[in-house]
Amino acid sequence: MDPSHFFLAEEATRLAAELPAETVELLAAAIVGGQGKVAQAAQSIPHLHYRSLASRFLQTWQEQAPQVPVEAVALALRTAAVGEQAQRESQTVELVWTGPDAGGPAFRRTEQAILQVLDSARQRITLVSYAVYRIPNVCQALVRAAQRGVQINVIVETPDKLEGENEYSTLRALGGEVAACSAVYYWPKERRGQDETGKHGILHVKCAVADGRWLFLSSANLTEYAFTMNMELGMLVTGGSLPRLVQEHFDRLVADGSLTPVQ
Repeated sequence: MDPSHFFLAEEATRLAAELPAETVELLAAAIVGGQGKVAQAAQSIPHLHYRSLASRFLQTWQEQAPQVPVEAVALALRTAAVGEQAQRESQTVELVWTGPDAGGPAFRRTEQAILQVLDSARQRITLVSYAVYRIPNVCQALVRAAQRGVQINVIVETPDKLEGENEYSTLRALGGEVAACSAVYYWPKERRGQDETGKHGILHVKCAVADGRWLFLSSANLTEYAFTMNMELGMLVTGGSLPRLVQEHFDRLVADGSLTPVQ
């Protein structure tokens, strides 16, 4: 393969890993359509981060490999997008653990796994937890994601005090930066079931989903103890349909009002 073609193929692969497939196709079609449309394509991408990445790819092509014809560049983009889609649809599952070392196979650490999910996100994060307390690394990862243009939904048991936890506040635990860059939702008591004594159900889910591709699911709350001292077991799912199904499920709960935004 000609070195310039190989270089553009590598750049196209990097771009396809960052952009949705439909955005890659838009760019490829514009490239084939003519030089004027190429410039328009980059500007027509509504997502600022994606538009910047597409513009950078076009600039790299024009400055470092202008001899590569438009048909070859478009084909490289489309091939990279197909390969990326196939990779996203393949599924891997890893066990995630906090607790004593039993001397067997090494599991992923709980905090390490959730940080991988948050730092991998390029479009969306859905983060769900019953309790949130003393998680500076997670909060910093959420702020980094927001700075990349990621849409963040945080779903919690309650934005206020938990029963028996007089000093607990989810929004205070998340920190002002995270609360400012996230849409925060909770499960109102009037939307919950209750038993004959009047006791309500609780939001006991602990998970994180990124881009419908990565899913962290665990017994661990978002707390310092869950990351360091407790015995917690979960899994990290990459690819396949499960991350997307979980993301869409919480989207429907928001859409039908089961989950309410914190005002």
